[in-house]
Amino acid sequence: MNAWLSRLDQFFPVRYTLWSLSLLATVGFALYWTLTGRGEVIAIVCAVLVAVGIRDMLQSKHSMLRNYPLVGHLRFLLEFIRPEIRQYFIESDNEETPFSRQQRSIVYQRAKGEPDKRPFGTQIDTHAEGYEWINHSLQPTELPTHDFRVTVGSSDSCTQPYSASVFNISAMSFGALSGNAILALNAGARRGQFMHDTGEGSISAYHRVNGGDLVWEVASGYFGCRDERGRFDEQKFAQNARDAQVKLIEVKLSQGAKPGHGGVLPGPKVTPEIAAARGVQPGVDCVSPASHSEFSTPIELLRFIERLRKASGGKPTGFKFCVGHPWEWFAICKAMLETGILPDFIVVDGKEGGTGAAPLEFLDHVGTPLQEGLVLVHNTLVGINLRHRIRIGCSGKIISAFDIVRAMALGADWCNSARGFMFALGCIQAQVCHTGSCPAGITTQNRARQKGIVVPDKAERVHRFHKLTLGALRELTQAAGLMHPNEFRATHIVRRMANGEVWLLANSLPQVEPGAVLAAADGRGPWPHSVYALYWPRARADSFSVA
Repeated sequence: MNAWLSRLDQFFPVRYTLWSLSLLATVGFALYWTLTGRGEVIAIVCAVLVAVGIRDMLQSKHSMLRNYPLVGHLRFLLEFIRPEIRQYFIESDNEETPFSRQQRSIVYQRAKGEPDKRPFGTQIDTHAEGYEWINHSLQPTELPTHDFRVTVGSSDSCTQPYSASVFNISAMSFGALSGNAILALNAGARRGQFMHDTGEGSISAYHRVNGGDLVWEVASGYFGCRDERGRFDEQKFAQNARDAQVKLIEVKLSQGAKPGHGGVLPGPKVTPEIAAARGVQPGVDCVSPASHSEFSTPIELLRFIERLRKASGGKPTGFKFCVGHPWEWFAICKAMLETGILPDFIVVDGKEGGTGAAPLEFLDHVGTPLQEGLVLVHNTLVGINLRHRIRIGCSGKIISAFDIVRAMALGADWCNSARGFMFALGCIQAQVCHTGSCPAGITTQNRARQKGIVVPDKAERVHRFHKLTLGALRELTQAAGLMHPNEFRATHIVRRMANGEVWLLANSLPQVEPGAVLAAADGRGPWPHSVYALYWPRARADSFSVA
């Protein structure tokens, strides 16, 4: 057959077959139309196909269409619907791309209040490398509530400490999300009494309607607190920060999806509403620089944090970052020790995070994953005797109660989730967040598409997802024989290794004893890990550069 087609192709290109048939059909139905007065629709359709084929052969942009007129469009069609075909018909329930069907289903079920139990045992291969489980107790506890909380704000200048839920909405800006999405998220946060991070786009009118607790993220663009030149404006900051709805101030140093990368919201996308929230001009490119202009050294960063804390009226103030160069993190720690200025909290964003769009190279190959970043931050604070004074939040693919347990076992005090709450709103993981054509109306400013979000219904789903996830967290905590999820340690998590052995997570990750880093720096003991031996002596409080 192949040989026959090859010989035929020498005389007549087989790839032109569909176009040729369209041409013949056009001629045939045109004659039929002339003779009988019928068949005009088919004749016109065939003529249109012929015209499209001619255009394909004459255009110079797509080589596939030049060589395969008409047929080439099937390639683009199949490429266009490939994600949906894979999602609905090919991928398994446990294939994470980036979230598995099973992960999404548990969110949908809890958000809707549907049964979230599974019949017939686990679908996970329990003998696969990387499989993890919790060691349970033969003496389970009985806890009165699932409303687990942690107090944030222990610095001397923090006069308004906040009791935070251990599960909250991570940073997602208005502009990246639709107005209806923000309304629903904040209404759900208020019902459940948990935090809603504004993202770097500042506090919009949609954040204020329902009065849910806010974490105001102050990023390099200083949106909502900037002057005409884009510099930080302390007076504007204080005006927003002292609003009773704002509970925490978070300085964004970097984010997991694209650490070290700034961003630009093109002018046509800067609507009057977005411009009002960010304090910029409508229709003008909105730039987020890669770094802050208010500080350039670790000491200056801490002084800026103290400045924000005082200007806010004493509200808990900290920073968020994705761990990069270890010496830069060590430099911040040395600045804490030298100045005595401490952030009230640090949010560690794993490189797994990302609700919007970022260059592929950044998504895949820049930034430290949550596990390693969280462990480094926690261990270092333990090693310099500051862990008890600084709370640690984290974000990065936190969906289920087990995800929360695992993060808290590694050192987190609370967890944030972005995409989990997007699923609660109805996100179907179409992965077109950056195009403005979100089918669920979540990541778009298109008014017609936003109508897909019925705010009262979605707000209840957000609240219910939070409530039932914490209910599952309560059951896990009870099963482990504990009184609070903050009692989980890496010794509670077991992991199967490549050779079939099982290790406690505590044995496969570095552990640091209290004060061990300070002792090693003074020559009173060994370094707890090679990363400290290499970079702690070279880190400087007055510079992010390595000595």
